[in-house]
Amino acid sequence: MAVTYAKKFNNSLTARDILKQVVCDRELHLITLNRYRYNEQRSCKDLTDVIESLNGTPKELVKDLSRHVSDEARHANWLTDLLIDLGADVGTPPGMSYIDEFERLIDQDSFKSNNHLENGIIAALASINATEKRGCEYFAAHIYALKQAPQTEENIKIRETIAKIFPEEAGHVRWGNRWLAKIAKKSPEHRQKVEQAKLKYSAIEQAAYESGMDIMLGAELRRLNHLVEITNTMPMWERTQYFVERLPQTLFNSELQMTRFRIAERAWKRDPQAFIEKFVPMFFNGLSKIEDSQKKAKA
Repeated sequence: MAVTYAKKFNNSLTARDILKQVVCDRELHLITLNRYRYNEQRSCKDLTDVIESLNGTPKELVKDLSRHVSDEARHANWLTDLLIDLGADVGTPPGMSYIDEFERLIDQDSFKSNNHLENGIIAALASINATEKRGCEYFAAHIYALKQAPQTEENIKIRETIAKIFPEEAGHVRWGNRWLAKIAKKSPEHRQKVEQAKLKYSAIEQAAYESGMDIMLGAELRRLNHLVEITNTMPMWERTQYFVERLPQTLFNSELQMTRFRIAERAWKRDPQAFIEKFVPMFFNGLSKIEDSQKKAKA
């Protein structure tokens, strides 16, 4: 069975590249930790929705998901305590929301169909598995970056908290892999459904991940490219409706414009010279990324 992995940002930056920069900027570091907290907290709600949609069947999966909720709640609690100890914000994180974008791109009805319960289970498991893989990638990279950073009391406290969470997140990935493999073994048809779901939710996760960080010029077109990639993983009869329903918000997203403004404003206030020399060229570099991708497509 094919294995899907979390991909790099813009096919160039690894999680280690990103976290190496994050741990050097305390404000950005605390925002990143708060995003972890927010995602863990929201996952409790989303997992509960899946449990309720199952309505008690199968019992083994309901039991596993209930334990999963408990784990995520504990992680959110640890991160909340950490952030409060550090004097950091525990409100809704600023900027584009990874989890909101992920939920916008998935088809919630696929999780709730009473006529096709097994299809809903496959979709839910593939969805959970894709996001857990990203979490593992980031927690591992974060621990590595903190080991290379100055061993301050604050950095040690952050590393110890993430190190407590990471093994349980890795366990969630293994759990999801086992469930998907178990279903795939039932028949060639089941195997095909699992493979298709893994490709679909991996593409959705990548789109949500990149949308949360890509504010450069041309981001709208890159978001459109991701939407096309997701649509291409779906059966032909589902593609048109899915694409048309999500196209407007993909191209015209007010939160993206506000995020650009807030980041530009913060960069200007912190260092006007760096804003001109670094931020502005980085922003316009988004166009060159589109041109590069077009050249590769033609080659």
